[in-house]
Amino acid sequence: MTTRSPDGPDPARAANVLGALALVLTDRITDAVEDAAAQAETGAVALSALRHVLPPDPSIDLVRQVLGLTHSGTVRLVDRLEAAGQVRRGSGRDGRTRTVALTAAGRRAATRVTGERATELHGAMQVLTSDEQEQLADLAGRVLAGLRRDGAAGADGAVERWTCRLCDTTACGRLQGRCPVAGPHPPTWEHR
Repeated sequence: MTTRSPDGPDPARAANVLGALALVLTDRITDAVEDAAAQAETGAVALSALRHVLPPDPSIDLVRQVLGLTHSGTVRLVDRLEAAGQVRRGSGRDGRTRTVALTAAGRRAATRVTGERATELHGAMQVLTSDEQEQLADLAGRVLAGLRRDGAAGADGAVERWTCRLCDTTACGRLQGRCPVAGPHPPTWEHR
């Protein structure tokens, strides 16, 4: 159902509809990924990021940056995931750093998180034709590109959560340069 203003474009209405859509999708995805991971949202997102976004055996600090958490918050999160048998710690490049890796149980949970997120998103798109879905993807991609967050520090110097932290980077085409956030030249981990 489409209702247009008889007076022409209404940017306030468009923004409000987008905000309502974002909220409903966030609620549904949060519920689905928490159930899939048997973890609170942050744990589910961490599992997904470890599976799809982060390089193998990232440092706890890199996990912190991607999730936008404090160091102590990230350590507590890794403690919970480790206690659940979903991650294991390892030694970093020097004696001060620690790495994090998914266990087999963590990989299975991350796969469930990705699947449940995809189910929610595909379900939401079913009201659109395939052409409309492509149009929405193009328009949403333009909005995403304008809101890009990939580890750059905010105005206060704090690192923000990465936009792609819950993404299925295969589905977005990141490695083929089709991701609206990463663009045609996705960042490499060697430069981080």
